[in-house]
Amino acid sequence: MRLLQPPLICYAILSFLQPLLLLLLAETNPSVTPINWDLYHSSDDLMEQIHSLVHRHPDKLSIETIKSGNRGYNAEVNVVTYSRGGRQSDDLSNFRILLTFGQHGRELITSELAFRILSILSEEQFLPNFNGAALNSNNTLLLDKLVIKLVPIENYNGRKRVEAGDLCERRNGRGVDLNRNWGVDWGKKEKDYDPYEENPGTAPFSEPEAQIMRKLAISFEPHIWINVHSGMEALFMPYDHKNTTPEGLPSQKMRSLLEKVNKLHCHNRCMIGSGGGSVGYLAHGTATDYIYDVVRTPMAFTFEIYGDNQTSSRDCFKMFNPVDLPTFKTLLNDWSAAFFTIFKLGPIQLDKNSTKAAEKWVSIDEYLDGYLVERKNRYGKNMEVIDVGMQEIKTYFRLFMLSSVLLMFMFCSRIAKSKYGRNSIPVVMQ
Repeated sequence: MRLLQPPLICYAILSFLQPLLLLLLAETNPSVTPINWDLYHSSDDLMEQIHSLVHRHPDKLSIETIKSGNRGYNAEVNVVTYSRGGRQSDDLSNFRILLTFGQHGRELITSELAFRILSILSEEQFLPNFNGAALNSNNTLLLDKLVIKLVPIENYNGRKRVEAGDLCERRNGRGVDLNRNWGVDWGKKEKDYDPYEENPGTAPFSEPEAQIMRKLAISFEPHIWINVHSGMEALFMPYDHKNTTPEGLPSQKMRSLLEKVNKLHCHNRCMIGSGGGSVGYLAHGTATDYIYDVVRTPMAFTFEIYGDNQTSSRDCFKMFNPVDLPTFKTLLNDWSAAFFTIFKLGPIQLDKNSTKAAEKWVSIDEYLDGYLVERKNRYGKNMEVIDVGMQEIKTYFRLFMLSSVLLMFMFCSRIAKSKYGRNSIPVVMQ
């Protein structure tokens, strides 16, 4: 069969449309930057390097692996403790700092920063113009008075999904955003709520990773908490679930410390303020809000250490992580120095009246959510509270309280009727 030759006008039309079609395809399927394994460690390699670092410096570093699971889903969190001078990590006279990295799987750069900080604390690496000896000058309350607990990869299962090729994944291994799974204002959804990105889970602390971090924070009672992320450059303080910051002197001290860090290490380009008031959206059920409001940590921060806002939102690795060596090195140097400034100025910012977390009345929900889990009692011994079936326990407790109120009402009504009945008996005149 003879094929018909297309008319010349068809070639002209196709030639005209080709650039437009290519542009459309480029916008629909933008190029995706792969993980640069020349710069970044895999999660397994990173933890192997950290374990080796701890093994080489037992006088300064120790590590423990905490495991948890429910409904067939298991997770583990590695916690590295820095403490030197023979000080016990559970000694409440220490100044305590809790740092967590890698809460969202796609933010690989945060875990690289964790490794760099540990390398400097062990004195295997040093920052330019900034070394460990300088932190101990003038007999001030610095490194030898600090106990630092550091979580290099909080979301290990989610990180594995990223390494397997899902470069935009921020959630844990079963699709829950760990920074929406905490108990303060949990489950509330804004108009711009994205169920894929911000799935808060089935209940507060439904996820093993969040359970582990809550227990760690409550038992350790840190003076400073920092949750490290990437996606932009910012130094956030509470709150995330509303567009205001706390009132009073504690808030002023937090902001003062952030302003110093911004000037010294962020070159005044980092956004400062509440997460809810600065980012443009409210986030409910976040770790930092819970740490500040329930654990009562005097200084609770969320740091955002990098973001490429010129990149397509689908090119997630490049958006959340530097991809070239100079930017990678500069970022690690600048932010490592920022953390050592926190280590130096944090104890100075907090006086004796504010270093101990303030006591507060908490709701039944907060109490049953584990407010007293592994908390120190007045004798210094650990109190262990069974942390199972919390949702069921709360439901039964509410039913018990409701039943008690109804029974009391019925009892009082019966007494009132009996009294009224006796008073209304007619008197028979003789």
